Amino acid sequence: MKRFLLAALIPFLAACGSGKKGETVKLSPIIEKALNDETSRFYADFSKFPVEKRTLPIGVFDSGTGGLTVLEVMLTIDQIDNITGKPGSDGIPDFAGENFTFMGDMANMPYGNYAAENKNEFFKELVVKDALFLLGNKYWLSAIDKEADGVKQPSKIIVIACNTATAWGLNPIDTLLSESNTGVKVIGVINAGVNALFQSLEKGSAEDSVAVGVLATVGTIASDAYSRTIKEVKAELGYPGGIRVVNHACAGFAEAVDMERDFNDPTATAPRASYRGPEIGETEDDINLGLMRLYNFSFENNALLVSTKEGKITEIQLNSAANYARFHLVNLLEKHRQSGSTVPMQYIILGCTHYPFLLDTLQTALQELRDYTVNGRAIYRELISDSLTFIDPAVFTAIECYNTLRADNNLALRTKEGKVDAYISVPAYGLSADKLDSNGNLSYDYKYGREAGTEELSTVFVPLTGRYLTKENMERLQTLVPNSYRKITENWN
Repeated sequence: MKRFLLAALIPFLAACGSGKKGETVKLSPIIEKALNDETSRFYADFSKFPVEKRTLPIGVFDSGTGGLTVLEVMLTIDQIDNITGKPGSDGIPDFAGENFTFMGDMANMPYGNYAAENKNEFFKELVVKDALFLLGNKYWLSAIDKEADGVKQPSKIIVIACNTATAWGLNPIDTLLSESNTGVKVIGVINAGVNALFQSLEKGSAEDSVAVGVLATVGTIASDAYSRTIKEVKAELGYPGGIRVVNHACAGFAEAVDMERDFNDPTATAPRASYRGPEIGETEDDINLGLMRLYNFSFENNALLVSTKEGKITEIQLNSAANYARFHLVNLLEKHRQSGSTVPMQYIILGCTHYPFLLDTLQTALQELRDYTVNGRAIYRELISDSLTFIDPAVFTAIECYNTLRADNNLALRTKEGKVDAYISVPAYGLSADKLDSNGNLSYDYKYGREAGTEELSTVFVPLTGRYLTKENMERLQTLVPNSYRKITENWN
């Protein structure tokens, strides 16, 4: 059954994206400019795009460093025989000899907030601009340069290593590429995550049911992309079992992983006014004081900031990525329990590429939930399958990328080791002080107040160097994505 599911999914997922051939597609302003407006700063002269694409790099982008979990898999995965192209390890990395261009759009993150601020059209435009950077051959040498004088290679395929960007931007990017006539294709992590889910599901009957949790950003959950794609694939495959999807929006989780100061500030010792993470409240997305034993937050190194009055807690601020992970996992399972469903949760999709960095914490917290008792009864145990699996879409994203390149005869097939060029977005030179915060980043109001369709250049892409990463981030990347870290930092010498 599993082999059948994979074979059936490939053509279905490949069909997701632009409209049917011959269908008139309405182009968004940014795509219209990229294709046709030679006076626009965003114009891309695709007539000059290289015809021979095999030696070009694979482009990977994310809102921050979370996409490095996808790049890490692509650098190390060995699930395909490189000679035959059939499934099976051959002792050689599948992407051996490939070059990569990685881009982290950290100046514009968190991506998940654009939907909450009703800026969906601007966000779609932003993601298309990410793709245009990867398709282009220029970059800014430094944050103080007015023009893009650096020269790079365009990408032969684009991998959206971000669930929120996939949810809102996959179709616009697919439209851009289809109209560009470059032959470049785009891969998104959401379809790959759903692919992984159905590959894991055993053949079910109409009476069988399974619960699937989705941990994702506010923007991804708002798009309903996972629920919709699961429903579509289930119908396409004729999968007979019931699938209950439990969505949970993880406000601040990705931002905490990337050490965004409004969500995770290592210098803070007490609750601060700039905090934008979860707070004490009564909704299913708030910090519930009645669940404090379940959260089991760490207080070490000011990981939890608390205010009290007359011996009672009046304010709580999460101040570590691990505490965000614990909080959101507990709230996901509590949401499932409070629904009254008795279907065990079998899978949890990590619907953001930042979340695998905290997989160990999530697994530890899950076991604590299994063991948690009230009056001698383990109230969560029956709702958590003994074989619950966390699904990281990265592996299936890599496989889909490999198969696409091979089918198009665009694999590099080099014997020497490839390289990784990494870039990061920063505020553009000359922005007025009122558009920046005290740290020199885009202010929240400006970042989420921008409008689509303008020629304004508010951020630029520069080489990623150590100056843009905190010590904590550097140590985390070196430990959790060592191959990506090595490849990126070897360019710093």
